[in-house]
Amino acid sequence: MGRIIAIANQKGGVGKTTTAVNTAAALAAMRRRVLLIDLDPQGNATTGSGIDKQDIERTTLEALMGEVALADCIQTAGAPGYDVLPSNSDLTAAEVRLLEAPLRERRLALALEPVVDAYEYILIDCPPSLNMLTLNALVAADSVLVPLQTEYYALEGLSSLLATVQQIKDHRNPRLEMEGIVRTMHDPRNNLDNQVSAQLIQHFGDKVFRTMIPRNVRVAEAPSHGLPVLLYDQSSRGAISYMALASEMTRRHIPQNTSAPA
Repeated sequence: MGRIIAIANQKGGVGKTTTAVNTAAALAAMRRRVLLIDLDPQGNATTGSGIDKQDIERTTLEALMGEVALADCIQTAGAPGYDVLPSNSDLTAAEVRLLEAPLRERRLALALEPVVDAYEYILIDCPPSLNMLTLNALVAADSVLVPLQTEYYALEGLSSLLATVQQIKDHRNPRLEMEGIVRTMHDPRNNLDNQVSAQLIQHFGDKVFRTMIPRNVRVAEAPSHGLPVLLYDQSSRGAISYMALASEMTRRHIPQNTSAPA
């Protein structure tokens, strides 16, 4: 059964979609079967995967509302090597429609059931807010990956997100756990970045990934070409870091006394 990971942070601009797209590409490069779900009406994970969000007939909206089977909405990202459940601005309507829908918090979980065994990893790019779409992601997920910029304001938002995760674990999804915190846009030359990084490790220990994603021009440029940075410039620091993150993530999922898959 595939591991479902919600990539969430209600603060925008922390590298959430960038982390979703590039982690999906890195896992695919490691020959893992990956589905990336774009659950953000901005559709940035869709375009960042090389799919024209204005030219898709079946999107996450139709899958959530049960109008079309989720499997029939999936597209292949092509060169990046993973599948995508695409989205565009039409998904904005889901926020209102879900309020009146039966099992409104479990729509994504139910839609995923027929395909979850076809993938090793299902990554969900959540919108930058704790709304009904994010709630659907957290109810469907096994774990939450939190991209976090190493600045003090980001720490304030983290406490709110963790409280929400705990509430969902207590009342709606008992298997939900923290996948971990990944430090993004990190500059080791900046004392503030290093101080925040140290605080994260002090409070969360091994839940903080050792891999840090640096500020990198190539990572910022790649989406405009519809490519993950791994395909845009595989020798860049950003590409190398996301490969390291994917490797670290997969190692965490290997049961003890079991060898890693080739």
